[in-house]
Amino acid sequence: MKKALIVWGGWSGHQPEEVAGIFREVLEANGFAVEVSDTLEAFNDGQKLKALDLIVPVWTMGEITKEQAGNVSAAVQSGVGIAGRHGGMCDSFRNNVDWQFMTGGNWVAHPGNDGVEYVVNIKNSTSPLVEGIEDFTVKSEQYYMHVDPAVEVLATTRFPTVPGPHSLNKAVDMPVVWTKRWGVGRVYYCSLGHQADIVEMPQVKELMRRGFLWAAEGKAKAATAEQASAQAQYTGMGDSN
Repeated sequence: MKKALIVWGGWSGHQPEEVAGIFREVLEANGFAVEVSDTLEAFNDGQKLKALDLIVPVWTMGEITKEQAGNVSAAVQSGVGIAGRHGGMCDSFRNNVDWQFMTGGNWVAHPGNDGVEYVVNIKNSTSPLVEGIEDFTVKSEQYYMHVDPAVEVLATTRFPTVPGPHSLNKAVDMPVVWTKRWGVGRVYYCSLGHQADIVEMPQVKELMRRGFLWAAEGKAKAATAEQASAQAQYTGMGDSN
C-alpha cells in the first residue's frame, strides 16, 4: 500500500483543513494509507519522509526551517512524489527559494482577486493527466505565476482578464497545471483551488486525483529504472570477461 503525508496549515483563508480532508478522501479512495498533520514538524524526520510515496503540502505562506525544507527536497530527490494546489504549494514559504525551485513556480498576483471568471485551457491533451478533460470555466482567483521554464505545462489560462498594471503587455498564456522532476522524484502542481468549493469541482478534483497518482508512482519507477541499469551494467561486465 502506498503511503502519503498531508501537511496542512498556514493562512486560514485557503481553508487548509477542509482541503486536506478532501485530499485525504481522494487518496484513501485510491488505496493510500494517509497520515495527516497540522504542523511543519512533520517534516523534521528526513528518513520517515523518504519512506513515503507522496507528500501533499496544503500550507499557504508561513515559515519553514532550512532543515525542514531540505528534508522534503531530499525525499523528493530520492523518488518521493510531491503534489499540491494553489497557494498551498506554490505560495507556501515566500522566503525559501529552495522550495520554489523544487515546486516549479511561485505566486505573485491574482488580478481582480476572487470572483474572476476565466477559462482553463487544456494544453497537452494527449497526456494521461488531462486526457478527456475539456476546457472549463472557473470563477475564482486567477493566479499569475513566476514559473520555472523546465516545467511541462498541461493547462493554461489567458491573461489579461481584468484591468491592471499588466494589461498593456501582450496577452500571455499562464501555466495552470504542470509537472517537473526534482532528482528522480515527480512534482505536480495545479494553481486552482482557492477554497474547498473550487477543489470540489469535478474537473479540479480529477486533476488533483490524477496528479497524486502520477507523482506517487515515481518512486517505484525510479527503483525499477535503477535496477534495470544495474542489471545492464552487470550483464555488460559479464560480456567483457
